[in-house]
Amino acid sequence: MAVNFVGITMGDPAGIGPEISLKAIDAKTEYQQYVLIYGSYDVLQYYHQRLQLTTQLVRIEKVQDFQPGKINVISVVDLAIGKDIEIGQVSPVAGDAAYQYIARAISDALKGDIRVVTTAPLNKEALHKGGHNFDGHTEIFATLTKTKSYTMMLWSEHMSVVHVSTHCSLREACDRATKARVLECVHLADKAMKQLGVETPRIAVAGLNPHSGEAGLFGREEIDEIIPAVQAAQQEGLDVDGPVPPDTVFLKAYNGVYDIVVAMYHDQGHIPMKMVAFDSGVNVTLGLPIIRTSVDHGTAFDIAGKGIAKADSMCYAVDLGKRFAEH
Repeated sequence: MAVNFVGITMGDPAGIGPEISLKAIDAKTEYQQYVLIYGSYDVLQYYHQRLQLTTQLVRIEKVQDFQPGKINVISVVDLAIGKDIEIGQVSPVAGDAAYQYIARAISDALKGDIRVVTTAPLNKEALHKGGHNFDGHTEIFATLTKTKSYTMMLWSEHMSVVHVSTHCSLREACDRATKARVLECVHLADKAMKQLGVETPRIAVAGLNPHSGEAGLFGREEIDEIIPAVQAAQQEGLDVDGPVPPDTVFLKAYNGVYDIVVAMYHDQGHIPMKMVAFDSGVNVTLGLPIIRTSVDHGTAFDIAGKGIAKADSMCYAVDLGKRFAEH
């Protein structure tokens, strides 16, 4: 049964991750049968008491010790609020702890102890101060699983997007929009949609430049790189359209013309997704040997510790991970 477990990494312990992790499991009784938390037990106990949750919190050493009907915690790093960290404050201790939760969960997933890793948000500044120089979750997962071909997907019931590039400058993003990388992302998008039950995914490839370059008047990236990638995918038999002008492609996807969009850079894909699915979007890392889903929001230090953080995105992330696992 262990392969059916979902492990939540509770994110930066100074942010809202501990709160939303607890709230999700407490609110949905079915989660109490297969979801556990990788984090710091004392931090979670603090929030458990503050939130007055009724589901019992238990500390376990390994996945095989899971106790159904309870909130199970593998305490990867022992630290306490007020002693080791302060709520809502960036610190190297919190950044390192957030990394250690992820590393343990990935290790367990690679061993087959859990099937899905669902991540609460981390803080990049704290992560770096803690000695881990990664751009974010995606790069941590790729490194620790030794994955070379991967991309970020944002999923929602309204539309889905994969990204040719994410955490880099806009100037660098233009250079990363190569034929090979665009085609790679088309393949990853096609596979992901099929895993979610779409038999023949309809894929749109967004242009990079205004009006997709207007036949070279506004840039040659479409002519030199993107169109050749689209043509190569079409020759393979994939249902791919593009480059579709970026100012209309997301509206078409929202209206059901496409199942997924290949965006050229971070903000091109993130802005429309957060407009239509800010509380229900899920971040997925495609191409990994394990399943990784995540909330699509940050640590929210400004509301951390106030008890008002919503667990909706966490629930969507757990549920989508389970869908991937079932396929």
